[in-house]
Amino acid sequence: MKITPTRPALKPFACPECLRRGHLLSQLAPYLEKVAIGRSGVPVHDLLCLDNEDLVRSVAPDVAERVLGEVGAIAEGELTNRLELGGCWACCRHDPLYPESLWEAADAPWCLYGRGDPALLVDLAEKSGVVTIVGARRASSYGRDVARSLGRDLAAAGITVLSGMAFGVDACAHRGALDAGRTVAVLGCGADITYPAAHRSLWRRVQENGIVLSELPPGTGAWRWSFPARNRIMAAIAGMTVVVEAVERSGSLLTAQIAANLGREVGAVPGPVSSRTSAGPNDLLADGASLIRNADDVLGVPLRCESVIRAPQPSDPLQLSRDAQVIIGEDRVPTDVLRDLVSTYGNREANQ
Repeated sequence: MKITPTRPALKPFACPECLRRGHLLSQLAPYLEKVAIGRSGVPVHDLLCLDNEDLVRSVAPDVAERVLGEVGAIAEGELTNRLELGGCWACCRHDPLYPESLWEAADAPWCLYGRGDPALLVDLAEKSGVVTIVGARRASSYGRDVARSLGRDLAAAGITVLSGMAFGVDACAHRGALDAGRTVAVLGCGADITYPAAHRSLWRRVQENGIVLSELPPGTGAWRWSFPARNRIMAAIAGMTVVVEAVERSGSLLTAQIAANLGREVGAVPGPVSSRTSAGPNDLLADGASLIRNADDVLGVPLRCESVIRAPQPSDPLQLSRDAQVIIGEDRVPTDVLRDLVSTYGNREANQ
């Protein structure tokens, strides 16, 4: 009888200081919304680089003392209880299990909250074994098929597939990975919350065969600023980010740009020049991104220290606001697209 080796039991660790940082972000969520999303918005990445006191005084100066006092007063036992109530574990920057690749980002999360097998954090330690797949929420049938095939074939090759569990490309990449291996979902809300709500079955499957991650503590809802914030985590963890379909100025392209700025490899799936959802990947290819047609193309790309994607041009405040609105707008999937998604995947999801 063949004995399959099992992973050793690993227990992630999070210190009180880093756990309190997560709760601070949760309390500051409405203030971050006002400061980071708006005509004069400050990039959320810049805000998350700040230490606790500077962050609070930047986004909520009128209540700074109260918020800092309340968060600082949370007892260690209460922090643990909140984790247990949410069915989550936590891994902070002082834990050897914390993905080293995140340290390359100046705005790295202090703490990661998760659900699923924490032993899989070991797989995230080597970014060359992790690929992020992102793309349009209003994906075409072509984009959904490509995303699922990429997810499945990369997982079968031992690659950890990472995405954001959104409609369209994200969900298909996760489902494909689950067909053959493991996957990691990074959410813009607490790891104990299903977002979007229609993906509850997928959320459960990811936990059973991978990990659901967030930098926000259990019980924290989704905010507009938390989506570009989670994109930076997806870009930093992986050695390569692949864009399947994306309109111009989409959240997927922002993720690719973050990856490029970190020196990660960026790949793009080509599409018809007449397709609006292929405009983003085709532009990336024109800028020097790696051509991705299948999993073999991904596996054949050597990681480079510097990306060939052009550095971003400085964004004016109005453009930052538009970028944020694009990311959130993609979550508002119209009825006809939902109908198409249900007809394509609904019965399959219900039976899995």
